[in-house]
Amino acid sequence: MANPDLQMNPQMEQIHGQIRDTMRALANGFQKLDKIKDSNRQSKQLEDLTGKMRECKRLIKEFDREIKDEESKNPPEVNKQLNDEKQSMIKELNSYVALRKTYMSTLGNKRVELFDMGIGSSDPVADENVQVASEMSNQELINAGMKTMDETDQAIERSKQVVHKTVEVGTETATTLKGQTEQMGRVVNELDTIQFSIKKASQLVKEIGRQVATDKCIMLFLFLIVCGVIAIIVVKIVNPNNKSIRDIPGLAPPAPTTRRLLYVKPPQYFE
Repeated sequence: MANPDLQMNPQMEQIHGQIRDTMRALANGFQKLDKIKDSNRQSKQLEDLTGKMRECKRLIKEFDREIKDEESKNPPEVNKQLNDEKQSMIKELNSYVALRKTYMSTLGNKRVELFDMGIGSSDPVADENVQVASEMSNQELINAGMKTMDETDQAIERSKQVVHKTVEVGTETATTLKGQTEQMGRVVNELDTIQFSIKKASQLVKEIGRQVATDKCIMLFLFLIVCGVIAIIVVKIVNPNNKSIRDIPGLAPPAPTTRRLLYVKPPQYFE
């Protein structure tokens, strides 16, 4: 039964209404099937009901897509109600599928299912592609088997090609990763070398700084000594009689000299 309290957009309401109409048509069709006694008419009625079940399955898929599209817009309670309604319709459709199989078994129509029904909770009902074996000749059955084998072989070849391409891509990826790993190793080594060079350069700069500071101190002392010598020289020149300042070796004034007359004593003085 449909829940009248379900919140659906107009598109979902239209699909839901079509599903319910199809479900009612299936129920009426199976009721009429009980009243049909002729096996040919029953087979035709079953074919009509199978078409309606396919249509119902398609509509349920569309309804499921609409639920997923509107899932982000609806609150969780509404999404839960819609999913419950979808599951209810799936169960009802599956019951008709099981009922169809029962009637087919009763009629003795052995069908060869070429595709799995695939009925599940997420996929409502899979396509029901069946063919009546009694309507096919031996040659047609052989041709169908050969066609299926050819398709299987082609699928295997495609799978092999995919595996081969996957192996090639994996090999190329491994080679690329190996090259990148080696390149990263070289980069790390270069970074270590650069770091060592920076460290040595920092030590050299510090040593140069210390030497420059030492040279400046020596130059300052020399400058002070020179200034002191110049000051002493100036003072000695200005005031040469100042005895409180010692003479600088090499810069002392010349010693005073007096002239003396030399004379020769007579010889008698030595006798």
